[in-house]
Amino acid sequence: MANKEHRYTVRLDWTGNLGTGTSSYRSYSRDHILNTGTKPTIPGSSDPAFRGDPARWNPEEMLVASVSACHQLWYLHLCSAAGITVTAYSDEAEGVMVEEPDGAGQFAAIVLRPRVTLAPGSDAEKALALHHDVADKCFIARSVNFPIHHEPVVEAGIEEAI
Repeated sequence: MANKEHRYTVRLDWTGNLGTGTSSYRSYSRDHILNTGTKPTIPGSSDPAFRGDPARWNPEEMLVASVSACHQLWYLHLCSAAGITVTAYSDEAEGVMVEEPDGAGQFAAIVLRPRVTLAPGSDAEKALALHHDVADKCFIARSVNFPIHHEPVVEAGIEEAI
């Protein structure tokens, strides 16, 4: 089967001109909006450490969120294909970015901490192992040049009394 190419288009509009544009580092807001098609707009800014609005999403948070969401989607798919029923999934993902003295920087790592609840009778050992198989599938994880670590917790569901 031939490779398929997928394209993703996002529109970014800077909304931070406070009247004098970028006439100085402090003269403008880092605020922007992201949208695509008819989806809800995402209010963005820079990290508060870089004069951003803490009420808006910053690119670093969106990168961590993208890795976390991609992992979750592939994990649920692999569980479904393996006959493992997931009834709840949450993740407390954390990314570490290193800023250099000149202001440049890069991510050093992301740690995913998925917490998964399984339906009674599901194979918890296999469910735990599938987290590591996701790394071979997740489009985002395969596209970054830093490690993504996994600290999953898998819990068996409680059978309800009839």
